[in-house]
Amino acid sequence: MSLNDEVLPIALTDGRVRVVIENVQPAVDGGRFPIKRVAGDEVVVEADCFADGHDVVACMLKWRAAGAVWKSTPMLPLVNDRWRASFVVDAIGTWEYTVCAWVDPFQSWRHDFARRVDLDDVRIAAATGASLIDECAARCDRKADAKLLRAWALELAQLAADSTADVEALKRVGDDDARAAVACRYPDLRHAFTHPQTFPVTVERERARFSAWYEFFPRSASDDASRHGNFADCEAWLPYVKRMGFDVLYFPPIHPIGRSRRKGRNNTLEARDNDVGSPWAIGAAEGGHTAILPELGTAADFRRLVKRATELDIDIALDIAFQCAPDHPWVTEHPDWFKKRADGSIQYAENPPKKYQDIYPFDFESADWQAMWLALAGVFEHWVGEGVRVFRVDNPHTKAYPFWEWVIARVRALQPEVVFLSEAFTRPRVMHRLAKVGFSQSYTYYTWRNTKQELTAYFTELSRGPGREYFRPNVWPNTPDILPAALQYGGRPVFMARVAMAATLAASYGIYGPAYELLEGQALRAGGEEYLDSEKFERRVWDRTRADSLSEFIAVLNRARRTNPALQSDAGLRFLKIDNEQMIAYAKTSADGANTVVCVVNLDPHHTQSGWVELEQDSLGIQPGQAYQLHDLVTGSHFLWHGERNFVSLDPQRTPVHVMELRSRLKRENDFDYFL
Repeated sequence: MSLNDEVLPIALTDGRVRVVIENVQPAVDGGRFPIKRVAGDEVVVEADCFADGHDVVACMLKWRAAGAVWKSTPMLPLVNDRWRASFVVDAIGTWEYTVCAWVDPFQSWRHDFARRVDLDDVRIAAATGASLIDECAARCDRKADAKLLRAWALELAQLAADSTADVEALKRVGDDDARAAVACRYPDLRHAFTHPQTFPVTVERERARFSAWYEFFPRSASDDASRHGNFADCEAWLPYVKRMGFDVLYFPPIHPIGRSRRKGRNNTLEARDNDVGSPWAIGAAEGGHTAILPELGTAADFRRLVKRATELDIDIALDIAFQCAPDHPWVTEHPDWFKKRADGSIQYAENPPKKYQDIYPFDFESADWQAMWLALAGVFEHWVGEGVRVFRVDNPHTKAYPFWEWVIARVRALQPEVVFLSEAFTRPRVMHRLAKVGFSQSYTYYTWRNTKQELTAYFTELSRGPGREYFRPNVWPNTPDILPAALQYGGRPVFMARVAMAATLAASYGIYGPAYELLEGQALRAGGEEYLDSEKFERRVWDRTRADSLSEFIAVLNRARRTNPALQSDAGLRFLKIDNEQMIAYAKTSADGANTVVCVVNLDPHHTQSGWVELEQDSLGIQPGQAYQLHDLVTGSHFLWHGERNFVSLDPQRTPVHVMELRSRLKRENDFDYFL
């Protein structure tokens, strides 16, 4: 059998390629899905790179914005054949990276040359090195570097041929670190191996990572109980939203609401003549997903609202709910887009025992799926054209994953600034798959995590687990659908504690208001999580001037978030030991280590709780024996702490939380000139 008839090793076209590249990180499912970053972030990449024998391996990180020219930088060795390098993604869009490695003849020669001691060995090695340096010179793309290397090669070759040269002279010329650094810029890549997988990065604007959401119903924006709210009323709410510090104002669906099978107040099946129905029952004679409920105003009114909000650095977020009321135009125009029951009628939505008779879900196994996909994509494209850059997507887990991967990429190609929030309270793997296929942010289980153990375990998973590369949590203490038990029975202290933890544990959070700041806590029925007199089915009038409103407290929290980089990322979170199970303590530190915020929360809404908090001083740059100051951003108080254990006491009837900025260490007398 000839050599040409033999089978080469798998994935090799050249058996002289000896280097191995494994375990490239970060990577989501081996590079099948992108990691997520925002513009300006540093992407730190590591990989295992090694080869047989004792030759020196070199490797480089390669990266680029999609379609651009590849850039590269050397990777530096860590331990156990692990290598690291980084690059900065300085623009939104799609980026990619990979790793290239090779056995480096020049660096292998340098490694051995430095260890040789016998004169004959050193002389022969010097001649070999001169030849390798000359080859480096031939690869130079800069004349100055080529000239320098040729001179070095000549000098070393002449010295190797000089019978009078001793080991010291040969080593002095051969072990030239400065000229070697130049040679390393022009490696021999004939047998280099580039990892076959390129690893994608989705780079978004900062709001995808750091945002504060405020949800309210536009139809309840009117101060007059007899008049339906409109976009002009919403515009009048903007200063209120801005004062509280929110940068995303999220509306439930603003489309015409179906009349057929319309739900009445408190989700009753029989609607009265003046019942407004659920905004999620989308579509009527006036139009569907690209139309506006006439009572809210016109398209021009909506564009004016978006423009005014943008001037205040507020994004208007729209709810996209891909479902139809029975009288949506698509139901008659495209009946094949919906599932049928045995009697031939269209199947309404249900989650037994819950029934949603006013909603028809789409059938993603429809034979006409391609036309349906294009129509649904057209909904996003329409509202992007109206100036919307943020979408909250209702129940995405009930639609096909391939559709979301396709439509999100399509919309981002049209407008890269678009941010998508996935509203999927469902199984963890389903939530994570939605994040992988492109959703910028994801709802979480925070709403139901109440104990110290639950909160610690869950947020440790979110901030340190493998999902940290692609799953960005957006935590909500309430939604129009969910009034959790804690808010029903805990009173004002729980409302304060839950929003404070939401605002500080996660970089993105939201509340459904004014129900939240006005302490709405009455459920429709005992043991349930539905609001009594829910805005999902009726208009409300809210008195935002009430003395007991939490709006100022929330504004303080959002100011703390804006002024402390530590709170603007999900990284840097670590939980602190505190010797009381009714209290939770944690710290967040910015990537550069310059900013740290320490939070302590009393989880008991009825009693004062106290405990000793343990702070690791070394990790915070505090020397043993130094005093340091903590400034409470909620109350304005200052605390002088000393050592690793300090006492905290919180009365929930006053303020159940500390949100404290760690100030620089206090100066001592030996910090001043007169001490010397």
